Amino acid sequence: MVSCFSAPRDGPAATLNTGEKLLADFQRDSHPDKVCLVGREYVGENGQPIVNPLIQKIKQQIATDPTLIPEYPPPLGMPEFTSRAAQLALGKDSRAIVENRVLGVQTVGSSGAVRLGADLLKHCYCISSSQASNVLLSSPSDESLPGIFEAAGIGAVKRYRYWDAENRKVCVEEMVEDLEKAPEQSVVVLSASGHSPTGADLSQDEWKRVTEILVKRQLLPFFLLPAQGLHSRDIDQDAWPLRYCVSLGMEVLCAQSFSHNFSLYGERVAQLLCVLKENTDLVAIQTQAEKIVQTLWARPPVEGARVVTTVLSNPAHMVEWQEGLKGTVERCMRTKERLRDKLRLLGNPGTWEHLMKSGGLYCCIGLSVQQVEFLVKKRHVYLLPGGCFNVSAINSANLDYVAESLHLTLTALL
Repeated sequence: MVSCFSAPRDGPAATLNTGEKLLADFQRDSHPDKVCLVGREYVGENGQPIVNPLIQKIKQQIATDPTLIPEYPPPLGMPEFTSRAAQLALGKDSRAIVENRVLGVQTVGSSGAVRLGADLLKHCYCISSSQASNVLLSSPSDESLPGIFEAAGIGAVKRYRYWDAENRKVCVEEMVEDLEKAPEQSVVVLSASGHSPTGADLSQDEWKRVTEILVKRQLLPFFLLPAQGLHSRDIDQDAWPLRYCVSLGMEVLCAQSFSHNFSLYGERVAQLLCVLKENTDLVAIQTQAEKIVQTLWARPPVEGARVVTTVLSNPAHMVEWQEGLKGTVERCMRTKERLRDKLRLLGNPGTWEHLMKSGGLYCCIGLSVQQVEFLVKKRHVYLLPGGCFNVSAINSANLDYVAESLHLTLTALL
């Protein structure tokens, strides 16, 4: 009997992005000193994901609370969750919130938030325009983003230059040049903080310069806020670019995730924020969002959202949660300091100060394709393209080996 199904034309491997393929290769690697720096979770010295004790305690309380009724949430999510999450992103005194110009929709992870935003763009471009034919992503960016927009029917996904691998920093001039040339009313996907996969962000002055172009060219910012508080240790500073655009009266989309900063990797807790110019458009956008949600996931999961809501609703919990974030960020900073100092002692060229300028989960050394391949095949150290890696995955047990491997790579393949 002939099967009705056939393999994809690009073969089974085409379904894996680079990070997933590297993780699979790492699992098959039997080398005793192998090191995986491509994971997506914040991990501690033991290599296991870091869980804030407060979050553990709240999850246990929720699990044993007899008053909680198991029921479906509304299609757009738990109202208290979306309200508290919007205040976290925009600030409690945000004028947009006061004027009822903000719609928050609970989504299934940050990828769900981006997908919902892409579908809204396709249907109504956040009210202002019927055209959503151009979406600009940073180069590099998370590998899943182009496919998400394309799945929503937006085929014109383009790139703007962001990372200067040679000088190991954001190439602001090139970014500005590309945005200046972007077609008017294009959608620009921007990382508010903790850019993935480089960890390199704009300064506030650079953000102001970029925002001027967004306004002049009528470009719509679609912010990614993947781990508020885990970039600078300050939840307000990490959301500053988003808040600045909103303060200027701009329409904004934002995919806000709680996986990293709440240690909720499996619960898929996120939301899409739509900030509009006029609250008269809110009902129309909400109605359209409900229609789209019914075709995507119908109802979002509840338990993770309850954890986030519990923390954000309690001032004492907020203080404890933020202290936990600071501890995680400080450990990553110490790790980068130790790696920098070790590379200096080994005699590697350059200052390596760029390691200290990165923030969030990722950092990028700036390596060629050949150098990354050498690290993987000869040293069994798994990194993302360009030498981008998960900072937290380096610990006391593997730091020396990683530094020595980088030294061999840099000296053997100049």
